[in-house]
Amino acid sequence: MMGVEVDHVHIFLSAPPKYSPAKIVEVLKSISSKVLFEEFLGLEKQLWAGEFWSNGYFVRTVGDKVTSELIRQYIKYQHREHSKQFKLF
Repeated sequence: MMGVEVDHVHIFLSAPPKYSPAKIVEVLKSISSKVLFEEFLGLEKQLWAGEFWSNGYFVRTVGDKVTSELIRQYIKYQHREHSKQFKLF
């Protein structure tokens, strides 16, 4: 499941424990930026230092009181919450 916002992306996925969250994020960012740069020629030149993604990310695992359904609902309703925000520009 994925939710795309103006300034960030939510991705809910499952991965084998042999892959660290940091490695998964690295691969996702690498592949997606490569595809975007190939599809939108000149995009890389318009970005600061040619970097599409920022260095930061947030990872949350399912467990305790945080269920997979709770995360799915959070992602599903993010767009609705952001669309209600006051926009200055």
